[in-house]
Amino acid sequence: MSKVLFVYAKGGPPLGYALSRVAARSAVHLLALSALPPSVAASADRLCASVLIPSEPERHDLVSLIVSRAQEVGADAVVTFSEYAVVAVAEACEKLGLAGAGNSCALARDKRMMRRTWQDQGISQPRFRPVATEQDLHDAAATLRFPLLLKAAWSAGSTAHRTIRCAGEVRAAWERAREVMAESAQLGYAELHVAGAGADFIVEEIVPGTATEWFDQEGWGDYVSVEGVVVDGDFRPVCLSGRMPTVEPFTERAGITPAALPHDAQRRIVALARDAVDALGLRNCGTHTEIKLGADGRMWVIETAARFGGAMTVPQIEEVFGLDLIGMLTDHLLGRPVSWPAEARTPQEAHGAAGSLVVLAVDGAGDAWPDRRIWDFPTVHDNVPLSAGSRLSVVAENSLPDGTLVPVYDPAAGANTMAALCLLSATDPETVIRDFRTLVDALPKVLPHGTTEAQS
Repeated sequence: MSKVLFVYAKGGPPLGYALSRVAARSAVHLLALSALPPSVAASADRLCASVLIPSEPERHDLVSLIVSRAQEVGADAVVTFSEYAVVAVAEACEKLGLAGAGNSCALARDKRMMRRTWQDQGISQPRFRPVATEQDLHDAAATLRFPLLLKAAWSAGSTAHRTIRCAGEVRAAWERAREVMAESAQLGYAELHVAGAGADFIVEEIVPGTATEWFDQEGWGDYVSVEGVVVDGDFRPVCLSGRMPTVEPFTERAGITPAALPHDAQRRIVALARDAVDALGLRNCGTHTEIKLGADGRMWVIETAARFGGAMTVPQIEEVFGLDLIGMLTDHLLGRPVSWPAEARTPQEAHGAAGSLVVLAVDGAGDAWPDRRIWDFPTVHDNVPLSAGSRLSVVAENSLPDGTLVPVYDPAAGANTMAALCLLSATDPETVIRDFRTLVDALPKVLPHGTTEAQS
């Protein structure tokens, strides 16, 4: 039987979901670089041939650890679905002679190198500058056009994003972004392979996006993601996911599959995503490419990742299009034939729609809830009226336990201050948007009171 070394770290699709898909294809040996979620620990022992949680000294040279463990278990493939481990796994696969993302994987991880590569290729993107010091940020602010967005070069999940509207905000933005990166590292949301990555940043112009010229229905955000895979260097787009508007500064609130776009718009977006992915020279990996939508058909590539979209993006694709991307990629890495979509699936080919909502303590306008609330999914399930045929569930692995005080939303910390992740299945993407708007409006009303302390 084939053997796969599964390198787990925080981020990516839920571990329980991913692990079950890989285990259906092969014997799995789990190398856990982050603590296993309690809801998955028992099933991991059942699904895996072995589970290794290395000590801190063993993690010092992560590539060597992965290589040695793969050799010990006789792995035929090595996989990871975490943003924080993709570079280490790609380098390990190169040393092992196994199929992987390739030696240019870091271009899809370090936003500075990614953007320089696209700049050299003439690919549409916001104007940017790499920054490593506060003085760098002051210098960049003097040459770019406000408003600006400061972001960590190796972050994920909108962590450490800070909006800068004038030169007077530079110092505070720099200090807070660095603080958040340090806090995120303590929580396990940080690059695992590249030393000092938390000190690297870029700043970019915030381009003017619009959703109304692209979508017929209100409630959509002004950017989409193209989900895909690279197979022996050939980019294969799978489908497009849409978003609700982000929460200040750019924290994702919800992802919806499929994005309800006309065929011509989808075709143009996929073509830009193909240019962006091709420029990075990836070999064998999932991809997740975010594209900002502007007026008069303008588009800008925001970023690409050498892994599948996180949260519930991959489970949503399986539910809506019947494509088990994790299982398919595992088969490909093991050298088995896989029938990838010839082109990106369209909304007309979807069977219903699915979306995932990040529960944050902000209302539909992005304003903080007036008081503290307790997270309790049964209360939400029983008291929020959804559309006929819609089904709401909670992703326990990515949610706080019922009875936990909902964190105050911190714009700099982004998704680090989420309370829960909910999954909605509905008849079509328009219904997902409508039900999510209902849910967002209802949460601060139906959840039990925590304290009377107002959020600030």
